[in-house]
Amino acid sequence: MAETESSVLARQCLDRRIPDSATPRREVAAWGKNRNAAVVRVEWQFTTADARVKLEKLYPSVQVQ
Repeated sequence: MAETESSVLARQCLDRRIPDSATPRREVAAWGKNRNAAVVRVEWQFTTADARVKLEKLYPSVQVQ
């Protein structure tokens, strides 16, 4: 999810030459405020169960007792 947000930020806000260090700070803050206000949701392509099968090493199983 973080990689997705980073990609969106790069495409929408940081896709050009930036003249000084104050500009990206100001623009990223405004972008984040707008993004949070829009309550953007992530559409997952597979379930947690599917992820456990496909990415077994990254998603360890949890034993319920």
